[in-house]
Amino acid sequence: MDWTGQVYADIPTVASRVFIDAPPERVWRYVSDIRVMPRLSSELQEVEWLDGATGPGIGHRFTGRSAHPSLGQWETVSTVVELEAPRRFCWAVGDPAVPTSKWRFTLHGEADGTVLEQWAQMGPAPSGLSVAIEAMPDKEQKIVFVRLREFESGIKANLAAIKDLAEAGS
Repeated sequence: MDWTGQVYADIPTVASRVFIDAPPERVWRYVSDIRVMPRLSSELQEVEWLDGATGPGIGHRFTGRSAHPSLGQWETVSTVVELEAPRRFCWAVGDPAVPTSKWRFTLHGEADGTVLEQWAQMGPAPSGLSVAIEAMPDKEQKIVFVRLREFESGIKANLAAIKDLAEAGS
């Protein structure tokens, strides 16, 4: 990722994609099962559906518990805001109308496989990162850039792990 110079109010985004030698329906099993994500992520530790939900649906909520060496531990509630099986799965963290972040998987069938993209957006609502920005406003661009690079690194790791799972058919 190249330097962006963005600030939090810019609602910065990051995305990456990978080709997976498996049909979208197989890849979908992994991206739509939130219980898979903690196995893939160095930050997300645990997830759980709320309100009796057992899988994704528009408006379904889940809790996520995360940990980061610099940011500590925290818990969030996310809401599924877009769902089109087997093409799109998106959730908003916090208030769905004004989230602290949004995350999305998009699947496109191509040739004999799937192009899988994971995308993330910071803001617009304040998040844990806002505390660091408020403490060091002169370093906001660097703080945002470092966090975007962490998002990008995590996304690339997620995509590689989903690729391995889907291609192995496990």
